[in-house]
Amino acid sequence: MSGVSDRLPNLDTLKPGDELPARTHRPDNVQLFFYNAALWNAHRIHYDLPYATDVEGYPGLVIAGPLMGDWLGQCVEAWLGDGGALVNLEYSNRGAAYIGETLTADGTVESVDAAKGEASLTLFIRNEAGDLITPGRALVRLHG
Repeated sequence: MSGVSDRLPNLDTLKPGDELPARTHRPDNVQLFFYNAALWNAHRIHYDLPYATDVEGYPGLVIAGPLMGDWLGQCVEAWLGDGGALVNLEYSNRGAAYIGETLTADGTVESVDAAKGEASLTLFIRNEAGDLITPGRALVRLHG
């Protein structure tokens, strides 16, 4: 029977183009509210639907950009497991996402530096239409 360690990234076999397991997210109003409360982000577009739609002109409550960045980090850390560490993460929110949408965090291995024990990753979040709304990059250090 395969164990978790069999699925961890391995420097000996890791190569550019390898895909990270995709993770889907469909946040609701409560998750969005609590996330923004934890960040002390009181912008009404994240919790006040009439304000978001009538005043700001959005089609719904806007999912916080930092939450999408956290999802990218979670995607990497779930892939790494105990097999490595996330060294650097950067991302840019290029499009808005709204409550009710299903979003997918995913990525691929861009390059592997076996001598340093590191890999560079290309990351992204796509909406249901397949639009890239949050591109990102990460550097990971692999154990062993």
